[in-house]
This record gives sequence, C-alpha cells and structure tokens, in this order.
Amino acid sequence: MGRLTVQQILDADLADWTRLAVALHARFDTGDFATGTDFVTAISEAAEDADHHPDLTLTYGAVDVQLHSHDVGGVTDRDVDLARQISDIAVELGIESVPGAPTLVEIGLDTARPELLGPFWSAVLTGSVDAWNGDEEVKDPTGQTPLIWMQDTTPHTEPRQRFHLDVWIPPEELEARTEAVLAAGGTLFDDSESPSFVVLADPDGNKACLCTLLDR
Repeated sequence: MGRLTVQQILDADLADWTRLAVALHARFDTGDFATGTDFVTAISEAAEDADHHPDLTLTYGAVDVQLHSHDVGGVTDRDVDLARQISDIAVELGIESVPGAPTLVEIGLDTARPELLGPFWSAVLTGSVDAWNGDEEVKDPTGQTPLIWMQDTTPHTEPRQRFHLDVWIPPEELEARTEAVLAAGGTLFDDSESPSFVVLADPDGNKACLCTLLDR
C-alpha cells in the first residue's frame, strides 16, 4: 500500500485531522480523564480490529492521536480509514475535535557534515547511535525527544545560527499564527515559500519556520 499524496489527503476531507510532517494528527477535547480513558479504550479496540495502531497521548482534558504507516513512512488508505473510525467514535461519545490545535515541533540543524553530527546527536538524545538513519534524520523511536533534521548547507566557519525550530501547524492556522508572532515582537524574515513555510525571527535574529503540508 503506497503513500498518499498531499492532494489525496486533502481530497479525503478529514475534518478532524491534519497532516503534520509525515503523519495525520488530531486532538479531541475530552474534558476529563475518565472520558479520555473511555475514548482511548474504544480507539484501541478499533485499532486491534484494523490491525493498525495509532500513537495516543492521554492527558487530563484531551487525547492526541497520530496516525501513519511506519512501513512506508507516510499516510496510506489504512490511516484514512482508521481516522474516520476514530472520528465516528468521538461523535458516539459526544467528544469534539479541536482541528486547529495539532502542533509538531522538529529541530532543524544546518550542516554540511550530517554523517559526523548525526551519530553525535543520536547518542546525546537516546544513548545510542541507532536513532541516526544515516542520511538526514535523528528520530527517537520512543518519541520522547524531537526529531532532528539535518538541513544541507554549504560548509561555513563564520558564526551563524545553525539550529532552528520547524513548527508544523494546520494550514488554516498559518496566517493567525504568523500575526501572533509579529504582534509578539517578531519579524517576517522570508515568506517566499508560503504557504509551504514562512521564516520568522525573534528580536535577537533567531529564526523559526512555521510549516504546513501545502505546496509540497
């Protein structure tokens, strides 16, 4: 089963869900822990029936759900089908989604030497070099630390920012989030790739990217 394209995901019209980076994400407002537990139990039963298992985060007032097919490294029809089932379960339990809420943070590291830096950061974050994929990512298999993405750049020795945050948000949130950053004292550094991403800077010049799935 192959990965779905961005357009295929958009055409699926999953009102509760958005794709951030490689997976579908949704947040459901459960209001209390007991309701969240019942919701997680129902999702678990549906996942077992489908033999396809999401990542779930249960907190006092919400349940966050992440869906992607690990075997292909992206979203497939299996994820779309299970996402619809989970939304139906939420409706049955009287639980509402919060479509604009899902957010995913990954760390970008500008480097011309990923083969040297990757093992180092893998060991720092996880205690092992096994989280380094040998190409451009350090991904903690336990999900406790953010993904580090090695962004290819030309060699340089002069002082410059090497780390930046990539903050993945739903596309419909991009304008409001950008305005909030500007109102908080930030500046718009580059929006030439919008709506794929915009680059913002804090008053000291440190940069972050607001990223969406569009135009990718």
